[in-house]
Amino acid sequence: MRNYRLDNESGNQEALFEWAAYNTVRFPELEYMHHVPNGGKRDKATAIALKRQGVKAGVPDIVLPVPRGGYHGLYIELKVGKNTTTGNQKRWIRFLGEQGYYVTVCYGWQQAAREIERYLIGEGKKEGDVT
Repeated sequence: MRNYRLDNESGNQEALFEWAAYNTVRFPELEYMHHVPNGGKRDKATAIALKRQGVKAGVPDIVLPVPRGGYHGLYIELKVGKNTTTGNQKRWIRFLGEQGYYVTVCYGWQQAAREIERYLIGEGKKEGDVT
């Protein structure tokens, strides 16, 4: 794997997607995992345009639109260090869980990779589990 800055979410996300590309042989479904680019620093005009185009604050970072174990798909909010979920992120996490999605907050790409593997082999959390 390449060297990534693992002190920020961007570097961890790049490492996770490299891990996913490598593991597509094991789990072909990983081809469909994608990032929702809702975060990041943008100039005011770009932020306004994206909001008009449907960008919503708090949507989890990573989506795997593959049903497993009674869930409709997987959403991951990726965090690094001491970062915590915002109010909007907590609201989205709760809503998506209520809709039947497996939703989790992961600290670092390694934890996210483990959660994805567990989800794809059917060992993910069960109904009523709290992230």
